[in-house]
Amino acid sequence: MSAAASPSFGVYVHWPFCAAKCPYCDFNSHVRHGAVDHDRLVAAYRTELETTAARAPDRTVDTVFIGGGTPSLMPPATVAAILDTIARLWPVVDDAEITMEANPSSVEAERFRGYRAAGVNRLSLGVQALDDGDLKFLGRLHDAAQALSALDVAQAVFPRVSADLIYARPGQSVAGWTAELDRALAFGVEHMSLYQLTIEEGTPFAALRAAGKLQVPEPDLAADLYAATQDVMRARGLPAYEISNHARPGAACRHNLVYWRYREYAGIGPGAHGRLCLDGRRHATVAEPHPETWLARVADHGHGLVEDIVLAREEEADEYLLMGLRLAEGIDLDRYAELSGRSLDPKRLDHLLDHGLVDTAGDKRLRATPQGFLVLDAVVADLAA
Repeated sequence: MSAAASPSFGVYVHWPFCAAKCPYCDFNSHVRHGAVDHDRLVAAYRTELETTAARAPDRTVDTVFIGGGTPSLMPPATVAAILDTIARLWPVVDDAEITMEANPSSVEAERFRGYRAAGVNRLSLGVQALDDGDLKFLGRLHDAAQALSALDVAQAVFPRVSADLIYARPGQSVAGWTAELDRALAFGVEHMSLYQLTIEEGTPFAALRAAGKLQVPEPDLAADLYAATQDVMRARGLPAYEISNHARPGAACRHNLVYWRYREYAGIGPGAHGRLCLDGRRHATVAEPHPETWLARVADHGHGLVEDIVLAREEEADEYLLMGLRLAEGIDLDRYAELSGRSLDPKRLDHLLDHGLVDTAGDKRLRATPQGFLVLDAVVADLAA
């Protein structure tokens, strides 16, 4: 697909450092007890951005997302340097969405005004829970009071704010979870990312579960928690636009829609993934995850990429299916056929339609139903087979 056929272009910037590693996290994050060399990192981000812009010129940036890790460990000057470099290399639309992830410790909350001055206009706050015991269990360094205080400051500083919460925690009830949602919603946030706790291989939580020391809610309770989430958020005017994301009308995260609508984005920084359309082919890029090794690769090669794979048409179509069916709007069946060179198998599609797991809108779009979202991995696997 040509760049012209993919109107949205995003830039994802990964900051790899955290103050502590959460026991459920399998993201590319690293704890450094010594000082981080911000000058060296800024120089490397600039170099990788320049190399990427030379490969993918003639784009117009309409979203930037600074994720991690814990980007709110960065000084505002570092954020400003990265955003200034992006604006120097590509045109940036006037109403670009510039998101940054933050953790709600009191020290980081004091930096919010500096991030806003640097150009950040949307903050994604990792609240994760509003129960002190559960926050400790999740390995978070803040308590509920700090989270609510940071949320209050964020609402005062940034025009757009999102809050993350994790549910299906051990011992959690439907009543307790709905009360927690109501407490967060009282701050008037426009967007919430609500993730079911999953136990990822290689994490401390996986080891605890294997040892019989961690029990997550049974599937029926997890399904009840998911259903309660949908009911509360819909009633409060933030329906799900993606399986785990809820927003007021017009407040969906534009950057994440770049991923889910299978548009083009650059991945910058240690471990960052990207999808770039070059010479009519989609490239899947992955950067070296280890920060110091990434720095060395950038110094030697002008980038930190360890993978740059040209995707086959069927791989593109499978990725579009995997990402697009997460959205309430679903996928465009014509675009799927264009990417793959074929239509979906009608027998498999009819089977899922008959079981109420998907539906179609005038035969032009395919969407997962509420029942289908509960078994979305199986739905995608069936269609992609």
